Amino acid sequence: MSFSDVVEAIKALSFEEKQEIQLLLQQYVMEERREEIYNNYKETKREEKNGELKFTTNIEAMKQIMEEG
Repeated sequence: MSFSDVVEAIKALSFEEKQEIQLLLQQYVMEERREEIYNNYKETKREEKNGELKFTTNIEAMKQIMEEG
């Protein structure tokens, strides 16, 4: 089923069904975002453990680090 098929199928739904689809999509997007945040957290913890993180309060040094990375 293609994306356009899904869009057309949604168009054919009742108002209440469309609202339910909207709520489900919002939940799915929030779950995916939480998973992404959690994975980023785990990766950062791994980098911290391996001494791969660099910290600075110097703006110029921070710019240099960002350009390198």
